[in-house]
Amino acid sequence: MAKAINSKPETAVIVIPTYNEAENIGRMIEYLCTKTFPSLDKKWQMKILVVDGNSPDGTGKVVEKMAKKYKDVYLYTETSKDGIGAAYLKGFKYAMDKLKADYVFEFDGDFQHPPETIPLMLQAMDEGYDYVIGSRKIKGGSNPKGWGFKRVFFSEVGGFTARFLMFFPFKNFFKVTDPTTGLKVTRVKGFIDKMDMDYSRHLITKSFGYKLQLLYETLKMGAKFKEIPLEFHVRNAGESKIESKTAKDIFLVAFKMRWRDEFTQKFLKFAVVGGIGFLVNIIGGRIFKNLLTPRIVSVSTVNGLANALAAELSIISNFTWNNLWTFSKEKITGSSILGKFLTFNASSLVTGILIPSLIIALLTNLFGDHFLIYQIIAIFLLTIPLNWLVYNKIIWRKK
Repeated sequence: MAKAINSKPETAVIVIPTYNEAENIGRMIEYLCTKTFPSLDKKWQMKILVVDGNSPDGTGKVVEKMAKKYKDVYLYTETSKDGIGAAYLKGFKYAMDKLKADYVFEFDGDFQHPPETIPLMLQAMDEGYDYVIGSRKIKGGSNPKGWGFKRVFFSEVGGFTARFLMFFPFKNFFKVTDPTTGLKVTRVKGFIDKMDMDYSRHLITKSFGYKLQLLYETLKMGAKFKEIPLEFHVRNAGESKIESKTAKDIFLVAFKMRWRDEFTQKFLKFAVVGGIGFLVNIIGGRIFKNLLTPRIVSVSTVNGLANALAAELSIISNFTWNNLWTFSKEKITGSSILGKFLTFNASSLVTGILIPSLIIALLTNLFGDHFLIYQIIAIFLLTIPLNWLVYNKIIWRKK
């Protein structure tokens, strides 16, 4: 839903980190101030904040000169060059504290990001989105024609690897097509203002991988997200921000973000507990089969009953360890524990005993006595997915 027209313009700050960009930055500021900004609706108050790493080529002096010519151009000179990620967080903090930003852009000063994308991104924000990024992977987007095979290969493989590690198999894996893009605009209220701006404490890496961390964290906050096409251009001057360790950076950040994720940690604990339950089930099944075989003639009946009894042992184990460890934040205590255990047992009767045991008995009847194989099929394809769903939605549902 589009925002209501506000008499007070909203401030969007274009944050541009630079190092030895004297050949580019003046042209970029001139272009933005004379061509891009005048084309925008008056509801937007546009400002440019250059975060310069104390460039020896005089980039800062060029910006100071442009600031005298255009009133909404600002320079923040870093006292130390700490990496592009640190530069952006410094810029965001300055934009919020000094420039009263409502939105902040991540933007290159070397024309690799076309200024023509800015109106499209602001239009999306005006439609109610919180987070808009430029994508080279969707229709209308592209990598530079001047890139060689190696650069394209690493871009594609690196981007897919990051997507897979951070988001698979959830919806953001399919929504985010270009996680390594550097063109973004983010709403300050509710998102940037909730982030820790202390780069030394917050960022996993202060260089290229920062963008994956901010992407993951912003989406985790529930930002309404959209991609627009990005025709990424070839750099024609200045120093590239890509470092030799970029590929390692991407993998490290993507892995750590997924590893730290609460859902991932909970699922890993669930898997460990399930593994213990699996061993209890397998060992118990073998014991019960040996006990029942002399008393029951039908092999399929023996296998079905043996699995049912072993599964009950694993259910008790699973409930105990999941309650103490996996779902410790939702831990069941006091008088409600008996009722929850009975509910757990009843659901497990279906997911862990009835359905798997019937499948095992049916497979035994159809294909012969291959009990261990049938147990593995029943547990991994039926019991585990069904139990994860029941545990989260019923037994240990968040209050």
